[in-house]
Amino acid sequence: MTVTPGSPPTEHVSLDVATGLRATPDEPVVGGAHVVAGEPGLEAQRAAGAGAEAQGVHLVAVGHGPDRAFRGTAYAAAFLVVALVSFVGIFLVVLAGPSLAANRANFLTSTQWEVGGAELAFGIAGLLWTTVLTSILAMLMAVPVAVGAALLITQYLRPKVGNTVGFLIDLLAAVPSIIYGLWGVKVLGPALAGVYDWLGATLGWIPFFAPGIQSTGNVMTASVVLAIMILPIVSAMSRDVFAQTPRDHIEAALALGATKWEMIRTAVLPYGRSGVIAASMLGLGRALGETVAVMIILSQTNDPGINVSIFAGGETFASKIANNAAEFDTPSKTGAYIAAGLVLFIVTFAVNAIARLVADQK
Repeated sequence: MTVTPGSPPTEHVSLDVATGLRATPDEPVVGGAHVVAGEPGLEAQRAAGAGAEAQGVHLVAVGHGPDRAFRGTAYAAAFLVVALVSFVGIFLVVLAGPSLAANRANFLTSTQWEVGGAELAFGIAGLLWTTVLTSILAMLMAVPVAVGAALLITQYLRPKVGNTVGFLIDLLAAVPSIIYGLWGVKVLGPALAGVYDWLGATLGWIPFFAPGIQSTGNVMTASVVLAIMILPIVSAMSRDVFAQTPRDHIEAALALGATKWEMIRTAVLPYGRSGVIAASMLGLGRALGETVAVMIILSQTNDPGINVSIFAGGETFASKIANNAAEFDTPSKTGAYIAAGLVLFIVTFAVNAIARLVADQK
């Protein structure tokens, strides 16, 4: 400690540049260099380095080249993904614009689809209804089963058994869409024919269960297949969220005398609510965009209106585009189908964006 008349006391400390330890001059550090506290400027650093080198301590220069390279690569990858999504949107808008401008029907409310003549008249109302109906029915069937399976694996089964069950559920995601489609139209549909007849006879007075097409390739069959296809997505994400429930919450609920189900209801489900919602929204996005399986199962109809029955046929956005891909022979006709694809792109993008917002909530 150094004190001069009329000035505040100044304390000198010793900094060992090799170990980072500080000491007063009364307790020197071997290999240290004296710096003035409160003045860690460039000159002090240089002096400390010179003192260390004079005593045989060699300082290695820290290079930031790898850090800058990695940061640049990360920025480039992020911008590339954004650029690709933007390019897809711009591509759809540019190609669909002329056909939308020449359209003689209301694009959002019309069920007409006439794109082969000199004049274009097409709308997406029927496609939008079938797409949304099949996806919502699939969600109503898949989400409860997926959440129940996730709770079974994480809360009831032993880890070894639970991991095996989870692996088997995840294997459903590895089955190709065309296999699901063939299984749905050849096996599942005929097997459910009796159930469809009973529902039609019992609840046929409700428009939702009114008789539809004679074939079992209807909206209900497509929805069941979609439910099986999105089950692994919802189940896997729900398992991950439930497994992260703080152990303190679980132990606190059990310590208060809660049963197993009461503990799940008061601790596990509230903690994983946002994750389950996000998983459901991602599954919905998967169902909205499914093409091959729905194209194989759904029977096309010539009904000009919208049949709200779950036993009706129809086409979704994806199946409509896939079924008529061979007709993309003129720019105007191609633009009409691309306009339908643009709506599907916007809907799917919005669903995934909502899922991300929900998942980010605490």
